[in-house]
Amino acid sequence: MKEEFLHWLWKNRYYDVSCLHNNESGEIEVITPGEYNTDSGPDFFNTRLEISGTHWAGNTEIHINSSDWFRHGHHTDHAYDNVILHLVIKNDADAYTASGRKLTTIELKFNNNLWDNYLRLVNSPKVIACSEYLGRIDQFYLHHWFYSLAVARLERKSTEITGILSRTDNDWEETLYRLISRYFGFRVNTDPFEMLASRLPLKLIRKHADKLHQVEALLFGTAGLLETSLFKESVSDEYYILLCREFNVLSAKYSIRPVDGWAWKFHRLRPANFPTLRIAQLAVLVASAGGLFSSILECRNSNDLRKIFSVSASEYWDTHYNFGHVCRKQEKHTGKQSVDLVLINAIAPLLFVYGRQKEISDKCEMAIDLLESLPPENNRLIADYSDAGVKPESAFMTQALLELRTYYCRNHMCLECHIGAKLIASGDEIRPSDSLFLEP
Repeated sequence: MKEEFLHWLWKNRYYDVSCLHNNESGEIEVITPGEYNTDSGPDFFNTRLEISGTHWAGNTEIHINSSDWFRHGHHTDHAYDNVILHLVIKNDADAYTASGRKLTTIELKFNNNLWDNYLRLVNSPKVIACSEYLGRIDQFYLHHWFYSLAVARLERKSTEITGILSRTDNDWEETLYRLISRYFGFRVNTDPFEMLASRLPLKLIRKHADKLHQVEALLFGTAGLLETSLFKESVSDEYYILLCREFNVLSAKYSIRPVDGWAWKFHRLRPANFPTLRIAQLAVLVASAGGLFSSILECRNSNDLRKIFSVSASEYWDTHYNFGHVCRKQEKHTGKQSVDLVLINAIAPLLFVYGRQKEISDKCEMAIDLLESLPPENNRLIADYSDAGVKPESAFMTQALLELRTYYCRNHMCLECHIGAKLIASGDEIRPSDSLFLEP
């Protein structure tokens, strides 16, 4: 038996009320179970009870065995003096507070199906433990939970963005530049892109925004991708030589410390996603926009935003994916999927933070509307939910599913998940009666 399971029973009142009787104290009526405490101290604060006509207010502590009270040292800890109720599975010893007061101890009783259902989910070998049972959940209930998850993901990203804002002295343009850079690297080159943006501030790029080749020199040089050992074919490449010459001057002027060029990953990437090409596209974006964040605030919908981020790399890259290696001529523009990735992970959360900080509710709503207007993301994690019967209709929905996967399914937090909790509490067995389960 797990204490977290007992916490869930008590918090949600899934116990058998007939057990709330103490031979010494009499009948107990629970007015409120209290506030669940995940830090040190009693498990529930501000519990309110009616015991034989007397109103009690205090804390509740929960154990498997009542003797755990002593094993955990609560009998000498005055932080537990305000405990008014001790809930256990087995009452094997009287418990006393540090001040010498004997606790009212109750053995919790409940439907055994709840425990069996819990074991069924947390011991499931499947990536999504409840995948075969999702069809039992009402669609309205699911959408309500998904909405909460998507907003929670926005909130969590808001905390990250607030940290970047703090490090950039509340410079929204610089913060946007760092966010965009991160997601231009997809998942594979996120780290080197973040290092690049932190070592090359936007204010330096802006000084040379009228000369694209200098912006490219700054970005490629700071990225460490102008190291001659990286691209053998670049030795006689005129454009590469020009960028190297420009960066030698600019790096000395600004004391730039480049990223290690070997940190960038090319292996198993489609040429269209090579970091060289992504940096070239980023150069056009930051060089052409006078005030990128200001332009974003003026947009009214996802189409307006897509126009801002739909850029093509400079002419050199029409015939190159890497320095010195010529390929068939083709304009290298940011694809729709790449643009949507930036809108979902950078622009929507930044608008949400801006709306919160400036107390402009329209911007918060715009962030949510943006996610709801964008098509669902397509990756393996989302496909797992689609296979289980959950078909996302928008990026807002897929963001919710990613939050669900990352913070609930992956950590087997079925009791905290609204879907898992509803299945466990259904009262019906969600397993064959002859199945065996190991306690987690």
